[in-house]
Amino acid sequence: MSRKTEREGVTTPTAPLLEVEDLRMYFPIRKGLLSRTVAYVHAVDGVSFRIQRGETLGLVGESGGGKSTVGKAILKLIEPTSGIIKFGGEDITGLNGAAMRPHRRGMQIIFQDPYSSLHPRMSAGTIVSEPLTIHGIVAGSEKEDRVAALFERVGLHPDAMNKYPHQFSGGQRQRIGIARALSLNPSLIICDEPVSALDVSIQAQVINLLIDLQRDLGLSYLFIAHDLAIVQHISHRIAVMYLGRIVELADKRTLFERPLHPYSEALLSAVPLPHPKAERRKRIILSGDVPSPINPPTGCHFHTRCSYAMGRCRVEAPLMDEVEPNHWVSCHLHKHGVRWPLSKQRDADP
Repeated sequence: MSRKTEREGVTTPTAPLLEVEDLRMYFPIRKGLLSRTVAYVHAVDGVSFRIQRGETLGLVGESGGGKSTVGKAILKLIEPTSGIIKFGGEDITGLNGAAMRPHRRGMQIIFQDPYSSLHPRMSAGTIVSEPLTIHGIVAGSEKEDRVAALFERVGLHPDAMNKYPHQFSGGQRQRIGIARALSLNPSLIICDEPVSALDVSIQAQVINLLIDLQRDLGLSYLFIAHDLAIVQHISHRIAVMYLGRIVELADKRTLFERPLHPYSEALLSAVPLPHPKAERRKRIILSGDVPSPINPPTGCHFHTRCSYAMGRCRVEAPLMDEVEPNHWVSCHLHKHGVRWPLSKQRDADP
């Protein structure tokens, strides 16, 4: 990415745009002729965070950790099992149907797959204008002018409005998806791994476009990804998620320089270095596999793969504590005086 990777922090107003408190999403597993519930998939297991206006919160972790489920639950594309979701200071947790429609204009999503997220039988212009039609905002020539302006905004020529999705490249399709998300002038956009299906060179263009749009329109992003290099480029703060829970939350500089959770440290050790000959980093290989969300471990979900696990970790789930200013960690280690960097202590252990 050609641009400067360090983004300026955002001014923190008194009221956040989005508040998520103790969000849980359990999917039932049904079996038998009577479809009885025999177990639950604990996709999201008590997630809490806030996003300020004009801020990007990166949500990272391994595949299957519940990141995309968090985004869909916030948008009420799926109904959360429990928890509180506040948007613009209003509790929208129990809203649905007509009551939720006004809030949907302020909350949009960019999907991961630019191929399956666009209707193959609708022209690109119709796809982008559909939200305007559904919400009855503009019609006729005014709607066409609005769509043409959106195409130009995302780097597409208005002449492409009459083309169909199969006539575009992957990067162009994702730009159409971005234009659709912008059509209702939202204040929050959930970016669900929006560049993971694109070539590396195209990823940089799309990420820089999102940064420009945030600067010009004052947008807030929940940026879901597993590529930490991309998350570092676009985010102001980063939340690390493991098996349905957030284990660490901090501004990006602090997280990359001082990861305080063993899982965060392991993730960061896998990030490629720009100058590997000049820099060195010890790769941390986690033992075992990610446990099943159907039957997650008791206590700390990470204790089965953590080389620092204590007896307490196996029976008691750690709470999120602010161990440093604006640096939140869910780990019993920091209640026992263990200090960063963990890797040096790892080397010293017998």
